[in-house]
Amino acid sequence: MTPGADEAGGAVGRYLLLGLGTGRHIEGLVDAYYGPPALAERVAATPPVDPRRLVEEGRALIAVLDAGGPLGGEVGTESVPESGSARRRRWLRAQTVGLLTTARRLAGETIGYEEEVESCYGVRPRPVPDEELAAAHRRLEEAVPGSGPLGERLIAWRESHAVPADRLPAAIDSLAEDLRERTQRLFGLPEGEHIEFELVTDKPWSGFNTYLGGLRSRVSVNTDLPVLSTSLAHLVAHEAYPGHHTEHCRKEVGLVRSRQWLEETIFLVGTPQCLIAEGLADLGLEVVLGPRPEPVVSEHLRPLGIRYDTEVIAAVAEASEALGAVRANAAWRLHAEGADPETVVAEVARWALLPRARAAKAVEFLLHPTWRAYITCYVDGLRLCRRFVAGDPIRFAELLSEQLVPADLAA
Repeated sequence: MTPGADEAGGAVGRYLLLGLGTGRHIEGLVDAYYGPPALAERVAATPPVDPRRLVEEGRALIAVLDAGGPLGGEVGTESVPESGSARRRRWLRAQTVGLLTTARRLAGETIGYEEEVESCYGVRPRPVPDEELAAAHRRLEEAVPGSGPLGERLIAWRESHAVPADRLPAAIDSLAEDLRERTQRLFGLPEGEHIEFELVTDKPWSGFNTYLGGLRSRVSVNTDLPVLSTSLAHLVAHEAYPGHHTEHCRKEVGLVRSRQWLEETIFLVGTPQCLIAEGLADLGLEVVLGPRPEPVVSEHLRPLGIRYDTEVIAAVAEASEALGAVRANAAWRLHAEGADPETVVAEVARWALLPRARAAKAVEFLLHPTWRAYITCYVDGLRLCRRFVAGDPIRFAELLSEQLVPADLAA
């Protein structure tokens, strides 16, 4: 559990209040909070703070951090040691810059999309040229079975891997059990950690981890559209083992309980911690199963009567990896160029080779006020985390356990 505290002092306390206060204005901005209850109760009991005041507080907090002011983190009558304070201070500053950017937008300030992404997530977005996407299409021509137009072939093949709804829970449980064991062997998991899986509808995302604190997560799988066996293992790894749940648990034990760094008790959309989290989560399946996980995945799905074309899935995955940038290009078109959403849906369908319903769901995510700039966390997060890890599980363990900023991964 979180250290027995009703308050956090110094810069950490101000950071928690700024995050909770900003979250009053944007649903989902506070992705998780298990910190001092009194802080959350104080924020909930008062009217939302004027965004202009949030801007002032964000700038004042950055000034305190830059001036070397106390990080604080009072826990009852105990004082949190300042060990590792330079790295910790830099992490807190990057997080605060992200919150300040959101507060500036809430206050009515016009912020360009490039600046928004860089200030929130620590990287500058760049559209991928159509030529790179066209090259992926040419590779897919060889990988996708059948004849006829590529888009029609790929859509028909992909949708034929829809998991029957009545078999989905068993498939998720089987994959999660295996991935949990492998994560335990490679990195260790704290005793008592637990995940509850649920199926949901009417959401803009395909899967979501809600961290509840106390080493517990609720992982929601969206069934608005049929869940495909081609991506199911990645979804479970991303949300659970060794992805979001694993990161939250290890940081709760290693940073909150052991070091009493209470800033880790809040997880905030619009901050660099999201890019690290999504990048490592997207890399997770590759880390625990290797670059070609398909043979292991098939061992779980085929006995359940779920279609899984092992060799073709591997070939398609390798050929189509560059198409992950299509959604980032779509966000650029929407928010940097002001393109019409219906036009962007058509572009996503064309370049990602998706049926219109799935393309529309992707654009729905990009139009959501909470998630408009978030796609960068997946595209650039995976690229940077893969570069940082470079096949070394020890480096992946560092992502799971320590406070890093995107610049650390690019160094």
